[in-house]
Amino acid sequence: MKKILLAVSTVALLGLSVQASAGDVKVGKKIYDRAFGRGCGACHDISSNPQLIALIKSGDLTKASFSTTLKEGKNGMPKAVDAIMAVGPVKKAGLDEEQAIDAVWSYLAQ
Repeated sequence: MKKILLAVSTVALLGLSVQASAGDVKVGKKIYDRAFGRGCGACHDISSNPQLIALIKSGDLTKASFSTTLKEGKNGMPKAVDAIMAVGPVKKAGLDEEQAIDAVWSYLAQ
């Protein structure tokens, strides 16, 4: 009986983990679409700026570097953390800065 209960608990926890990840990806998409009022794509989805998805998927942009750039800015990119934290779904989900950055990363890396 204990083994069955353990197995059921494990499956339930895995299901919750998948739901949390899916929720994070949804919030990440909303951040990407809404940060700075016009969304990150206003700058990053044009050919003259880095293509974030390609850089992430190729491994040319690490999560640590991504996080640092969002927190500190780089070249022409302003600090983005305040704009990210101002997005309604971030507030509603109660995410901290690291969780919000992780959500954007998860969305872009999928």
